[in-house]
Amino acid sequence: MAPGRPLSDQRLRRSRAAAQYLHEAGRLSAVDLVRHLTGVQAQVLSAAGLALRARARDVEADQVRRARLEERSIVLTWAMRGTLHLVAAEDYGWLVPLVIQPRLANAYGRLAQEGVPADQPSKAMLLIEAMLDREGALTRREIAERLGRQGIVTGGQAIAHLVWLAAAEGIICHGPDRGGERCFVLVRDWLAPARPREGEAALAELALRYLRAHGPAEPADLAFWSGLRQSDARLAWQAVQHRLVSLETRSGTRWALPGQADADAAGPVRLLPAFDEYLLGWRDRRFAVPAEHASRINRGGGWLHPVVLHDGRAVATWATARTAAALQLEIRPFDTLALSVARGALAEAEDVGRFLRTPVDVRLA
Repeated sequence: MAPGRPLSDQRLRRSRAAAQYLHEAGRLSAVDLVRHLTGVQAQVLSAAGLALRARARDVEADQVRRARLEERSIVLTWAMRGTLHLVAAEDYGWLVPLVIQPRLANAYGRLAQEGVPADQPSKAMLLIEAMLDREGALTRREIAERLGRQGIVTGGQAIAHLVWLAAAEGIICHGPDRGGERCFVLVRDWLAPARPREGEAALAELALRYLRAHGPAEPADLAFWSGLRQSDARLAWQAVQHRLVSLETRSGTRWALPGQADADAAGPVRLLPAFDEYLLGWRDRRFAVPAEHASRINRGGGWLHPVVLHDGRAVATWATARTAAALQLEIRPFDTLALSVARGALAEAEDVGRFLRTPVDVRLA
């Protein structure tokens, strides 16, 4: 590992923004971006699409939909931190088992709390596989109805945890939509056979992929972002340490791939959606979010509001509301915005309209 060299707070922020493709939006496809980021949080699916928009000028919402539902190059499933993500289909086979495994014990615990007898989860997995094999894509409500007929407890949050467990076990993933509801399908029917990668090889691949989109960082950041145990995150780091350079920051040593920490130019204005990777990618987000405004972005309950980013730092939040005529987009600055920043935010708002193919009415609060 190369010896450490000093890295200012500004260069740390700019380097991370550049690694996220937020300094210079490229001409990349939706799957290229998802692959680079390793995953895009998608508990709000529309926000996941807007996260890709902020990083590529040519991506449109319909292209993201086609990649997921027609090309199947992107898959929607539970992954990092046990939350819904878009991941590249080619990464599914090694990535999902690696990051989901630490969450399995908790899933069984939650099922017990919901009154599901200990012998039912394994039975439910077989039943879910059989019904999807027999009938094709089914909604969660339809899966619950069929499990209930077989005596499986599905009330309360039990069905949510059973479906999550089936996805975590690699049986199902999200497939097509029907009547405005998402359906589940068998992974073996929806995706091509995945390339296996296990043990240290999987950990090393995850560390490299994480650093390409998040460096400079440290093992604790990888654990926070991925949901890995701290011990596994350290093993992943050790597996690739010969390829890393160390950098001294005010918060201690951080590591990057060679050439990553060279972003000196100021970054542009970007509109990032709720739950954006730039706010979820490190254990401590104070490098990007001023402490005095942190509560305006995260008001509790795990919800992260959309932000306006300037030079890698949050300077405002934003929100939308639909009307019959247009998408109403309101920008809410923390402080008075410089004219150039306000213009950049307005240009970004217009690009949101391009992405969604809808007129946008912008209001600067």
